[in-house]
Amino acid sequence: MPGCRRSGTAFGALCATLLSAAAAAEPPLARPAIGILIDDLGDQLEAGREAVALPGPVAYAVLPGTPHAETLARLAHASDKEVLLHLPMDAASGKALGPGAVTLKMGEAEFTRAVERDLESVPHSVGVNNHMGSLLTRHPGHMRWLMEILRARPGLYFVDSRTTDKTVAQQLADELGIPNTRRDVFLDDDPDPQAIEHQFDRLLQLARRQGTAIAIGHPHADTLRVLRRSLAAVAKTGEIDLLPLARIIAIQRANDTARQASWAEPGAGPRASSP
Repeated sequence: MPGCRRSGTAFGALCATLLSAAAAAEPPLARPAIGILIDDLGDQLEAGREAVALPGPVAYAVLPGTPHAETLARLAHASDKEVLLHLPMDAASGKALGPGAVTLKMGEAEFTRAVERDLESVPHSVGVNNHMGSLLTRHPGHMRWLMEILRARPGLYFVDSRTTDKTVAQQLADELGIPNTRRDVFLDDDPDPQAIEHQFDRLLQLARRQGTAIAIGHPHADTLRVLRRSLAAVAKTGEIDLLPLARIIAIQRANDTARQASWAEPGAGPRASSP
């Protein structure tokens, strides 16, 4: 809530009360939680079907304009899984983007038409994340256009795939009030199964430390094989929960709200000795 950090005033105390109430709306986590997002669905039907068959509330990001985009989006939705538009964006490498891409050369009207077409082409989308985008996610103007489109469709959230550390996508999402989160781990940049297992273990470690963590993977045979085995092991131990991305975003926002509320209390704020 903007302005709530003016501590030591009646306004600050009121903000603290409101923020605390908002935080209380999301029940506290009993255990650390992870989210899994499988990118790049749409080109291959069987690989997509195998991905959607993963156990638990795994989410799926579907590329617009691909041969099986609509089929796999509907299949995922029918399986009670979250569906996202995997929006192709300009990459610093200049790689080919495929259909439905948005680029730095587009003006606002063309950009808006492209994103709206893409959203319509991936039924049941509850969010958007970037495919590539190491160039476009650096640009505040284009990211603001994207968040304005999402704001006009209440209920959509944004996941920053973080293909560059220079991204401003989350900053603009926050400014426009769009629910959002970020990728913590890429599971299969290295496609070797042992490397995927290592990245999954890293995801669990981050969840234990942070409370929540999100991984992105792809519908490769080895990735799906590792995930089937690893998710079954996580479910068996009961130490860490696999949650929908929307739930993780709500938890993260509640935690942020609680921290802001504590700063808004008279005399409160981050201590100078804090790390």
